[in-house]
Amino acid sequence: MEEISVTVRFGETDALGHVNNASYFIYLEEARIRFFETLGYNMNIKCWNFILASTKLDFVNQGYFNQILTIKTFVSKIGNKSFELGHEIICSQTGELIAKGNAVMVYFDFELQKSTQIPESFSEGLSKHLVYQ
Repeated sequence: MEEISVTVRFGETDALGHVNNASYFIYLEEARIRFFETLGYNMNIKCWNFILASTKLDFVNQGYFNQILTIKTFVSKIGNKSFELGHEIICSQTGELIAKGNAVMVYFDFELQKSTQIPESFSEGLSKHLVYQ
């Protein structure tokens, strides 16, 4: 399981004083990028082979300005052309679960504009982060 931490900025909160729901998806995007980097992928878009097909997040508790949030990312499913990443957002100070969700990623050939088989070497890298729930 890979982890990153973010400190909630004032601009990421809403009029009610808690983290705006859209901000969580930005945190998850950052976590996915860092996860791919641990697998050896960089942000060179000429070499990028992923598209986000679906993302879902369940809000369990509220997050607030200046909290430190830990975003945990892990692989929950590996298919032939897609894989699923699980995410948990936890308040670092209290250990409280703030939100949990997932993202379905498709291995994609941008030149051909279609999904393609996940290479065996990448599948092996994903399997090292597979968590059965």
